[in-house]
Amino acid sequence: MRIFLARRLLQSLVVLLGVSFVVFFMLYLSGDPAAVLLPPESTAEDIARFRAEMGFDDPFVVQYARFLGGALRGDFGNSIRHGEPAFGLVVERLPATFELAGAALVIAVCLAIPAGIVSAVRRNTLLDYVSTVSALFGQSMPTFWLGIMLILLFSVQLNLLPSSGRGTLEHLVLPAITLGLFTTARITRLTRSGMLEVLNQDYIRTARAKGVGNPPVVWKHALKNAAIPIVTIVGIELGTLLGGSVITETIFAWPGVGRLSVQAIYNRDYPVVQAAVFLLASTFVLVNLLVDLVYTYLDPRIRLR
Repeated sequence: MRIFLARRLLQSLVVLLGVSFVVFFMLYLSGDPAAVLLPPESTAEDIARFRAEMGFDDPFVVQYARFLGGALRGDFGNSIRHGEPAFGLVVERLPATFELAGAALVIAVCLAIPAGIVSAVRRNTLLDYVSTVSALFGQSMPTFWLGIMLILLFSVQLNLLPSSGRGTLEHLVLPAITLGLFTTARITRLTRSGMLEVLNQDYIRTARAKGVGNPPVVWKHALKNAAIPIVTIVGIELGTLLGGSVITETIFAWPGVGRLSVQAIYNRDYPVVQAAVFLLASTFVLVNLLVDLVYTYLDPRIRLR
């Protein structure tokens, strides 16, 4: 178990190092922030002084080493636009992103897993067809279109829910549904395929031949053995929701990390972008590490691999 955990931790550190390099390199190639942040009437001396103060005139290797050393200490520098610590700005927005992603995942899991199980157990019935078509429909709808449609219906026409901002539970409903429906479709399809594969195994037929009722066979035997791919997709979707809620946060003016990152990219606010991506990547890696640990509970044989 210790060897398994140590190997996963080492892989996680390598992934984070690669993410930090790619993000820093892409931002390095994106252009000179002095051209955006300084007024048009700035002289060449003003631009040179600004670059020297911010360290933008140093070689790439020096800038990356300085960034990596600061990241290890939790110091990403000050925001170029706001003049505040970049890490602090991202941490302030992180609870809103966690709240939205968590609510969306709860909606997706509560809808998808029962739907996938019912669809597999009632294969080739009306319930199976409805579940499959609904999943395909949900996965094909663009997030931005669904969000706008929900705003038009529930906020503009019916005046039941607020269309933007963060505050009460009512503010969370529309963005969580928008973000969660796409995830629901993918989890439903994977749950159905996993359950269909398990339900055709010999031990399931043996349990039914011994007189075990259908609910215990499904929930106790089949679902546990089909849980590994389900846990995998749930873990991946959680990481995707944390880092991929940019469109939803923008549509509903949700004050999360995704919206902050988009604003920072437009402003070429390098420290904020680096802090946001590094923190979200760390969260994604941590979620996948927890998923790997859950594997060892579901299938103890994995510990030996």
